[in-house]
Amino acid sequence: MPKMDEASKAAKIESLQTNLTNLITDVRTENDLKKKRKMINEIGNLNRQIDKIKSGKVLSREAKRDLVAYSFIAPNFIGFCVFTLVPIIFAFALAFLKWDGSNPIEWAGISNFTRLADDVFFKAALKNTIIYCVGTVPLTMVASLALAIVLNQKVKGRGIFRTLAFFPYVASLVAITAVWKMLFHPSKGPINNLLYNVFHVSQENLPQWFTGSLVLLSMILFSMWKYMGYYMVIYLAGLQGISAELYEAASLDGASTWNKFRYVTWPQLSSTTFFVVVMLTINCFKVYDVAIMLAGGGSGELTTSSTVLVYYIYQKAFIDWDLGYSSAVAMVLFLMVLLVTIIQFRGQAKRDA
Repeated sequence: MPKMDEASKAAKIESLQTNLTNLITDVRTENDLKKKRKMINEIGNLNRQIDKIKSGKVLSREAKRDLVAYSFIAPNFIGFCVFTLVPIIFAFALAFLKWDGSNPIEWAGISNFTRLADDVFFKAALKNTIIYCVGTVPLTMVASLALAIVLNQKVKGRGIFRTLAFFPYVASLVAITAVWKMLFHPSKGPINNLLYNVFHVSQENLPQWFTGSLVLLSMILFSMWKYMGYYMVIYLAGLQGISAELYEAASLDGASTWNKFRYVTWPQLSSTTFFVVVMLTINCFKVYDVAIMLAGGGSGELTTSSTVLVYYIYQKAFIDWDLGYSSAVAMVLFLMVLLVTIIQFRGQAKRDA
C-alpha cells in the first residue's frame, strides 16, 4: 500500500467510518437474511481497512495468517500441480493428438477414439476389466463383511485371526503371488493334486488356472483373498460404531439373528458399505499389478484372455509409443470410473433421503 500523508489518512478513515456507520444502521433494519450476511461481511472488511490505514502496515494480521497457512500447503500443492495436475491435463489434450514421443506432435481430432471401435485388443481389455470388476467387488464386500461380523464377536484368539486376515493386504504382492501360483500350479500345485487324487479328475482335464478362460477367475479369487482383510478392518470400525441398545431392543422384540442383521446391522452399515463399494470399484478398474503377476508369465505380457485396460494403456504408450491412442483409452477408463462413481453417489443420496 502506498504511503499516505496524515491529511489523506484522516480523510480516508473518515470516509470509511461514514460508510461503516451507515452499514451498521442499515443492517439493524434489514430483514432479508442474505443481504444481512453480505452487510455483515462488508462491515468486517471496512473495519480491517480502517485498522490497516491506522497501523500503516502493508499486511493485516489475517493476511499474515493466511500467508503462513498457504506456505505450509504450498510444497505439496506445487508437487501435485507439477506431477499430477499438469500430466492429467496433458493426457486429456494428447487424446486428440498423434505423437510417438520423438517426432513433432500432429493433430488427430477424434480419430484416436474412432479407432477404438475396431480394436480387438481394446474390446478384450474392456470386457475383461468389467468382468473382473463385477466379480471382485461383490465377492470381496461379502467376504470382508462376513469376516468382520465373525471377528467382532467375543471368540477365542480373535486378535490372531484378525492379524491373519489382514496379513495378505500388507504382504509383498510378489511374494504372495508366488505362493498363489505354487498352490494353483497345473501339475505340482496342491489344488490340482487334490482334484486329481481325491476327486479323480483326469490329468488332461485338470484346470489351467492362469491361462484361458480361468485366468479371470483366478484374478478375482486372488484379489478377494488379498484385499478382504483391509475392508474387514473398515467394516469392523463400522460394526463397533453401532449402538448395543439397538440389538437389545431387537432382542426384546424377539428378532432372530438374521433379522438383527437385516434390520439393524445392514442399515447402520450403509455409509461404510458405500465407501467400500466405491473404493473397490475404483481399484478394480485400475487393476494392473495383479494381472501382470498372476497371468503375465515369464515375459510379463498378457494375452487377450487376461489383458486389462491399464495394461493396454501401458502397452500402447510405452511399448508401441502410440501416446495419443493410449491417452484416448485412458480417457475411456476415466469416463467409466467417473460414471460408475456418480451413479453410486446418487444412489447413496437417494437412500439417505
